[in-house]
Amino acid sequence: MSTQKPRPPGRRPNSRPFPSGAQGRTPPRDGDRGHRPPPPPPDTVYLWGTHAVVEALGSLRRKALRISATEAAVERIAELAADRGVPVSIVPGDAISARLPRDAVHQGLLLEARRLEPIALDALPDDGVVLVLDQITDPHNVGAILRTAAAFGVSALVLQDRHAPDLSGTLAKAASGGLEHVPVALVVNLARTLDKLGERGFFRVGLDSAGDGSLEAMDLPRPLALVLGSEGDGLRRLTRERCDAVARLDMPGPIKSLNVSIACAVALTVARLKAPAQ
Repeated sequence: MSTQKPRPPGRRPNSRPFPSGAQGRTPPRDGDRGHRPPPPPPDTVYLWGTHAVVEALGSLRRKALRISATEAAVERIAELAADRGVPVSIVPGDAISARLPRDAVHQGLLLEARRLEPIALDALPDDGVVLVLDQITDPHNVGAILRTAAAFGVSALVLQDRHAPDLSGTLAKAASGGLEHVPVALVVNLARTLDKLGERGFFRVGLDSAGDGSLEAMDLPRPLALVLGSEGDGLRRLTRERCDAVARLDMPGPIKSLNVSIACAVALTVARLKAPAQ
């Protein structure tokens, strides 16, 4: 006669119920818990993904050190790497994943490289468009802004150094190579920087959904500084006070606010259409 106690209906042996709120979710694998990739060597950054790596290899501003690539991906960069004299190691995809954040989509390519040197504010051209970011810290948003900035030929991106995301990795992947084409100026004080831009003749326009006027209705002379605030707090008071105008994007639909990277693309489109005749 068996002494095993009957199980309650619907329960498997040694099973545990999901914790509250976790029904339907797959519990994390043991290998995913606490994944902490090793940091890159000193003075080195990691760039991953096809576009980020290819554009970095083609940039004379970037010092490329070495590449890890899977067999499937190596053909995408073999010629560029040979031209730049960058050594390439063929490795399994798991070996690349182990060196990167858990959600990194590396597409079989990892480049170790030196950081790009930020540019000085005095190096900004006097006839172009610059983007000034007021405490936008999410690397995906900043990366998307850099990608758009590269597409529109923006002269530079201005960031406050203590509120800037790391200019590598996730940001570079989101920028899809834009990081290699748009110089970045890191400044200590954003309000003083806007003062200096004003002294140099930049027309400073802050973007805000509650702006006084429509960006489309404004004259947008060159040089032009478009100032974007964070999605949560928008433009800070001192930043807003340094702008020559605060403009809104008049949207025809029921939703009037946009993700900051999308708002940047719309604003650059307007600025391009309203560029003064040469």
